[in-house]
Amino acid sequence: MTTELHRAFTSLGKTAMSARSLTAASGDSNGGIATPASAGDKQLPPYFLSYTVRDSSFFSMRALYGALAESTAGRTRGADVQVRVGDPKLDNTHGAHRGSAVNSLQLPLGDDREALARSLWLATNTGYGAALDNFLRVKTEAQVRAKEEDTSPDFSQQAAQTHIGAIAPPVAIDRAAWEQRVRELSRVFRDYPDVYENMVVLTVQNETDYFASSEGSQIVTPHLQARLVAIAVARADDGMDLFREQTFEAETIDGLPKQSDLEAAMRELGKSLEALRKAPVTEPFDGPAILSGRAAAVFFHEVLGHRLEGQRQRGDEEGQTFTKDVGKEVLPGFLTVVDDPTLTTFGNTWLSGSYHYDDEGQKAERVDLIQDGVLKTFLMSRLPIASFSSSNGHGRAESGHVPTGRQGNLIVTSTKTVSEPELRKELIEEARKQGKPYGLYFEDISSGFAVTQRASPQAFQVIPLVVWRVYVDGRPDELVRGVSIVGTPLAAMKSIVATGDKSEVFNGLCGAESGTIPVSAVAPAMLLSAIETQRQPQGTARPPILPIPGAEEQGTGNRDQGTENGAGRQTPQEAQ
Repeated sequence: MTTELHRAFTSLGKTAMSARSLTAASGDSNGGIATPASAGDKQLPPYFLSYTVRDSSFFSMRALYGALAESTAGRTRGADVQVRVGDPKLDNTHGAHRGSAVNSLQLPLGDDREALARSLWLATNTGYGAALDNFLRVKTEAQVRAKEEDTSPDFSQQAAQTHIGAIAPPVAIDRAAWEQRVRELSRVFRDYPDVYENMVVLTVQNETDYFASSEGSQIVTPHLQARLVAIAVARADDGMDLFREQTFEAETIDGLPKQSDLEAAMRELGKSLEALRKAPVTEPFDGPAILSGRAAAVFFHEVLGHRLEGQRQRGDEEGQTFTKDVGKEVLPGFLTVVDDPTLTTFGNTWLSGSYHYDDEGQKAERVDLIQDGVLKTFLMSRLPIASFSSSNGHGRAESGHVPTGRQGNLIVTSTKTVSEPELRKELIEEARKQGKPYGLYFEDISSGFAVTQRASPQAFQVIPLVVWRVYVDGRPDELVRGVSIVGTPLAAMKSIVATGDKSEVFNGLCGAESGTIPVSAVAPAMLLSAIETQRQPQGTARPPILPIPGAEEQGTGNRDQGTENGAGRQTPQEAQ
């Protein structure tokens, strides 16, 4: 398919090119892409065109309460056509018009040459009209607004890339066997009557991505992913909803954990929710805390990673937290942060944020963002910023969006490491020094959000799922609920005083202005001298009035008998 698409670009990107030179994907002079104007008009030609086609096959199945609710298989093929009018210094994507570059459509599933050509013709014609309209708006706005602080071009000059990789095979799984496995995983939650909602979802997708541009790039890359997600919900007597989620990811379905391990994980979720129902509600806190490795990975992704994306350093609306800090210390000197999408695994864990070429056709690169605490650079797409004029292979986007600088595999390493038991001792000592009765241990974190625009406070909020109080007087650790981590990035990052000696991986999906993309983050456990928490919003709905059908006959089923810390699980103290 790349060859077919590339025929559309043979005459593009030339200064003397006229609108009539936009030819069809088939290359025929008679069946060319329709020009928005007649031969007598002098329309401004595009200086850049690119086509991205995503051709994927998938299986998806979902089970609720031990029964299959959905099982589907299919194939999709879609295209993003990017049209840029003007020149690299100023084009139709300037400022708030960045989204005007992309026009998306569904493509025929077959390889009918004429059908594909007509589809791409229509998308290009529509995109070109939108680009012309927005470029006129850009030029008008430039005449009436104050001079911008960052006058960098709108598009960087990059060398053409060529890479013809393998075609992703169609998804092939034992459908009946996996339907049974998903049902059995969902059925585990029947043993936990207080878990009144549950869902287990399996998605397997094999995708081939095609990219071709008027600059001469031709790229074909496969992307395979299998993802199993378990979600369970309970409600405390005071109306607070409690949520646990666990995700398992691998490149192929054969890489997912074996069934016994998955069932054990489901039981841990059930026991955790029943323990959380009985746990006391937290109080606002400002003091020392430990983030587990997985929690620290999410924390760095949300609090630091988004602020190191290139487009955050440009524009009057952005807070630009670190824009002027290149060459300065922004983290403690024992921490280094890189983003390396070329890595496919960390230890034995697959990294979902890996890729070979980004969504602008640029080769993925390892980027050393922070070395020994000192900020070196940013995650760059083809949108230049002051002092950084080129992409470093991090232009990423979901279909239908213009790529921006995004995270891939964010990896935090430390030269100041101690064992987990020693890190716990340091937490207790820090809490005692500050006159606090306890410190906090964040075992698991769900997600969060970071505000990067200057119209709002430059703050973040992260939602923990499992939090423990670690008492300085030797009392058993106490599970608490209803905790939110809040703060500002500069203060939070500077409060890290030590790290553990083992790293953990977070795989997930990240949403931002260029859409939702797969990402990974890796970090060791971290001790912070000060972290601020607040209470989460609390619902008013009471738990279900009637018991879950069958719960009375079932009783506690296979549940482990609880302890004062909940459901027989080890506390962080006991686990040391």
